[in-house]
Formats: sequence, structure tokens, C-alpha cells
Amino acid sequence: MNIKSRVYNNTLYIMLVGELDEYSASYTRNCLDTLFSSPNFKQVIIDLSELEFMDSTGIGVLIGRYKKLKSANIPIYICNPNLHIEKIFKMTGLYEIMPKIS
Repeated sequence: MNIKSRVYNNTLYIMLVGELDEYSASYTRNCLDTLFSSPNFKQVIIDLSELEFMDSTGIGVLIGRYKKLKSANIPIYICNPNLHIEKIFKMTGLYEIMPKIS
């Protein structure tokens, strides 16, 4: 797992690269929590265009980060999921709490 990020116009852009699963969950969780600890943004956009695979552990990581940001009234948006991840988001209802944007 590789995580790229930048802040632009009060938006934290995050790109997840690789696989978000049991093996990378702890690393991903820690990286995202570190990024979120610096409140110099008003929203988060997570780009999944380079995320090749995600399992239920990955879903848990994203839900946990959503809950942390929700308490600070900071929305999370998802963009560019592949077909596999798109299906997961639709089946689990994740788009209701983390809407998909173009």
C-alpha cells in the first residue's frame, strides 16, 4: 500500500495505491490518522483509481476514518473506484456516507 496526499483549496486529496486488506490495514489506518491530525482542510477526497483490491478490513478502515472526520464535520468523498470496489461500495451502502464524485 502506498498513500499519496496533498492539500489544495482547503481539500485534502488522498490517493490509495495497491491493496487495502488485512495486511495493509494497520499501515493505512495510521497514515490516514496522521494526515487527519493536521486540520488544514475542510473536506477529504479519496481517489481510488489506483486501488486494486479492497476487502472487509479495508471497509472497516474507511468507516473508522469517516467516523473520526464526521465528529469534526469534515465530509469524505470517493472518486474513481474500479468495478470491484464500486460494487463493494454499492452493496454495503458506503456511498450513503461517503458519496461518489467525478
